[in-house]
Amino acid sequence: MTAPTYLDHNATTTLRPEAIAAVTHTLALTANPSSVHGPGRAARKILEDARSKVAALVGARPGDVIFTSGGTEASNLAIRGCGLSRVLVSATEHPSVLQCGGDTIHVDGNGVIDLAHLDAMLAADDTPALVSVMLANNESGVIQPVADVAAIAHRHGAVVHCDAVQGCGKIAVDMAALGVDFMSLSAHKIGGPAGAGALIVRGLEGGTACHLNAISFGGGHERGLRAGTENLSGIAGLAAAAEAALNGLDAFARLSVLRDALENGVRALAPATVFIGDGVERLPNTSFFALAGLDSDTQVMSLDLAGVAISAGSACSSGKVKASAMVKAMNMGNDLATAAIRVSLGWPSTEDDVAAFLSAWGNLLKTKDILTGTAA
Repeated sequence: MTAPTYLDHNATTTLRPEAIAAVTHTLALTANPSSVHGPGRAARKILEDARSKVAALVGARPGDVIFTSGGTEASNLAIRGCGLSRVLVSATEHPSVLQCGGDTIHVDGNGVIDLAHLDAMLAADDTPALVSVMLANNESGVIQPVADVAAIAHRHGAVVHCDAVQGCGKIAVDMAALGVDFMSLSAHKIGGPAGAGALIVRGLEGGTACHLNAISFGGGHERGLRAGTENLSGIAGLAAAAEAALNGLDAFARLSVLRDALENGVRALAPATVFIGDGVERLPNTSFFALAGLDSDTQVMSLDLAGVAISAGSACSSGKVKASAMVKAMNMGNDLATAAIRVSLGWPSTEDDVAAFLSAWGNLLKTKDILTGTAA
């Protein structure tokens, strides 16, 4: 059987060989990193080496890294553990942030946060607040002006959380330059195993971090901020993937050539296609587009039958195909929200993958009599 063409790397990407080797090695060990005997100390060394590699990916200090089960837990720890009752989140955040609650910051027609609206919201109420804005959108790949967000928020005495799950490992990230206080990362978005992630807390190593409470209890692990024995094999895989991703940033940037070829091919097939967020800076691997009259669920299922795996947006919806929350937040209308699909390339993607998508999508258009950019 021919392997499917996988173009859903923003949902989860292919495990890197380095991560597989690291996971395999640690699975063969019998030790708890909290134990003081020799095997425990060896496990602790793996854990702390991993902390250094993950910190290096975002320009942080090793002691600022708190390991979690993934990006969702990391974001929940920052938002729920910061002790602040007032939370402001952009309208296009990932569900792991949006479902923590909070007031919504507007975005513009490209899905970029409205900085003036954020400034006005903070100026209107001096209650201490946390502002949460993602680095790059999981659906469109649009990169947010996080450094500007942080400058505005800090001017008003607010703290800043950045969900960097989609951006980290795909573009260069410097936590200090961004100026954020908390940053969430996830292993399986950069070629590590699912079930491992981290919350980076600025100033934790030096004792100057923003206030943070644990939201799980049962031990003093991870500086008392995340109870439970660390997932050593998952963390080792995260660290190996982080190191490989950092070394491969230039190669990942070149995926923009494949993305642009794909988008040019889509335009040639259906000129009426709307590309969401293409007017601003995006991740090099992500294309998010809609053709009114061609439902996203039809596209996802038809392409799957043709051996091409894509998605209709966020993968965190229990396997359901739903209208894009991002497109709705951008007020682009239900016709586009229900037609949007995401094609996301990954570190192993090739020209053949793009060709396979264009062939399958073109065949779908023929069956729907969509040949000139308008639905029949």
